[in-house]
Amino acid sequence: MVILRAGLCPGLTAEMIQLLKANSIATVVDLVSSDLEEVARKCSLSYKALVAVRRVLLAQFSAFPVNGADLYEELKSSTAILSTGSESLDKLLDSGLYTGEVTELTGAPGSGKTQVEALQRIQVARVFDVYKMLDVLQELRCSVSQQVLSSSGPVKVLVVDSVSAVICPLLGGRQAEGLALMMQLARELKTLARELNVAVVVTNHVTRDGSSGHLKPALGRSWSFVPSTRVLLESREGTWGKASTRRIASLTKSPRQPTGIEVELDIGSCGILDESPAASGEGC
Repeated sequence: MVILRAGLCPGLTAEMIQLLKANSIATVVDLVSSDLEEVARKCSLSYKALVAVRRVLLAQFSAFPVNGADLYEELKSSTAILSTGSESLDKLLDSGLYTGEVTELTGAPGSGKTQVEALQRIQVARVFDVYKMLDVLQELRCSVSQQVLSSSGPVKVLVVDSVSAVICPLLGGRQAEGLALMMQLARELKTLARELNVAVVVTNHVTRDGSSGHLKPALGRSWSFVPSTRVLLESREGTWGKASTRRIASLTKSPRQPTGIEVELDIGSCGILDESPAASGEGC
């Protein structure tokens, strides 16, 4: 809270401040929110002088009002919705992946996190620790800001597979350092999503809740605030024959859809990658 003081703005003299404080007006908020006609009468000050001071203070210390409809139109024009290639998953995500947001796919090893999207025209960076991942993300930011684009066009989706593989090794005895690096990575991913207008997709392992035994995403409560949308993938007994595996995608967090919605995905069982840290931390 800004205290009224001489020199804070033109016209705000020491004498005026003394008179205002004598009438319980000691801060910028007190002055700009007061009835200036009443203040002028009680303090024996010029009404015009008070109006002039308030205008200057508002210009210096307040944000300009923005129309909500204008913000909505700006959001619509800047946000793109990208299909995952799966009609049922797009339906779960309210049409697909939204640029400017972080979407998380969680699940046990073999649940299909790596296979869930059929991607084309991708560049792969092999990353085995969080330090290298932060370096790669910085390089991406620089290349896009300098408009150095690949021959296939601008970046639209950033995939980190998997975020827990590079973070979990640091969340042991070096708890403080690990948490700091995790939140640094979180800030970088959210900033990239917003500033570069890309859809960020991360995969995460799951753990068992100690009390209920239910599956929950790894990395704890601090990380839970990072993704806007969370999808849990689970393997269940297949009904389409030996060549396919039945998987269920459940929406556990969303800014647009009610949680608890489930859809059935037929991803297939061929080529599932080993979920070891070396394999699952390669893509970003």
